[in-house]
Amino acid sequence: MIKTVIFDFGQVLVHFEPEYMVGKYVSNVEDKALLEKVLFDRLYWDRLDEGTILDEEVLTLAKERLPKRLWDVCDTIYYNWIYNIPEIDGMRELVIYLKERYGVNIYLLSNISTYFSSHRDEIPILSLLDGCVFSGEIGIVKPSREIFQHLLNKYGATAEECIFIDDNEKNIKGAKNVNINTYLFDGNAKALREYLDNLLGEK
Repeated sequence: MIKTVIFDFGQVLVHFEPEYMVGKYVSNVEDKALLEKVLFDRLYWDRLDEGTILDEEVLTLAKERLPKRLWDVCDTIYYNWIYNIPEIDGMRELVIYLKERYGVNIYLLSNISTYFSSHRDEIPILSLLDGCVFSGEIGIVKPSREIFQHLLNKYGATAEECIFIDDNEKNIKGAKNVNINTYLFDGNAKALREYLDNLLGEK
């Protein structure tokens, strides 16, 4: 019996799209492309997810690859990306539905920076959840077994009574390695709701 639903964040609950984030502040096509490439380079974001680099260090390194005229907007984009992550259609409604219909516990498990986690109260959809685990805070990232075990231990959950929803196949495999049930999300909230209804016993 499933008692706990665990969601990933980016591309599951919200859209994480560098093109959109940069486009909010920059219109020049070449500048946009450069800022997307540099500011959202996995070279930095993987370390942010691990909690092994500071925001100021990221910006210093990024600016070394950017013309000085883009430095100010680089700061603006970086410190405002958390406000430019629109919710995926249907996911807010799904979270509310699951809680009201089935009374399940709902948690977030995300590879994400401490900058984001320190602003969690400003992210509306997070207020609907029962708890969150952010990789940057604990220095462990998906798909490692340890981060899934950390969540189970933190919230007293049983792996076989959980389902984990993520858009990344590697993370899905990580959850399976600790016997958590999984669902590979493709952006279709309606299909996910139907799947969860069947899993939780309702048509």
